[in-house]
Amino acid sequence: MLTDKSPKKIPLLSLLTPSERKLIRQEEFTRGQIIARENDECMEVGFVIEGEIVISSYTYHGEEVVYNMLSDNDMFGNNLLLSSDPHYRGNIIATKTSKVAFINRKSLLFILSENMSFLTAYLRVQSDFGKRLNATIKLLSFTNAEERFLYYLFLNDNRVNYSNVTALSKEIFMKRETLSRLLTKLVKERKIIRYRNLIVYNEKSR
Repeated sequence: MLTDKSPKKIPLLSLLTPSERKLIRQEEFTRGQIIARENDECMEVGFVIEGEIVISSYTYHGEEVVYNMLSDNDMFGNNLLLSSDPHYRGNIIATKTSKVAFINRKSLLFILSENMSFLTAYLRVQSDFGKRLNATIKLLSFTNAEERFLYYLFLNDNRVNYSNVTALSKEIFMKRETLSRLLTKLVKERKIIRYRNLIVYNEKSR
């Protein structure tokens, strides 16, 4: 996952008071269920209680592009709810059974104005998101596949856990075939050490 030094996730919902908790609604989604579609208007901020969710879209040629992968304590819609154009830029899809809490605009503004601890944590999450966005933009600026992958490793403290090459290629915005060939090349050149589900940068290659 593109983490930019992996800022610790903040369990925002744990900062709500009992009365504020009454302002949220919870919903459970099954694997493959669409939570929101691209171009839908964002009416609420979603907080992932548990599970896994992706934000994705499709290119002109029909290739899926994953913009973000969310898990416990992540949120979505936070950069759209108060935007002048609050429409989703991609589909929000549950990739496994997931529980999500939703807070609408009116309730969110009330909580932010009344709960200083929540406000501080919320703004920190927003700032961390901005840093990750900048990291993604820089990642995409590398047209050379090797430079892009090594920069991705750097953003993740030179250690990347991954489920499979296909999922990893989507995170790096690279074709699976290109990444597969690159990993084989980097292992042969001893620039990386590849285990079953772990890739580590080889410090001795410097």
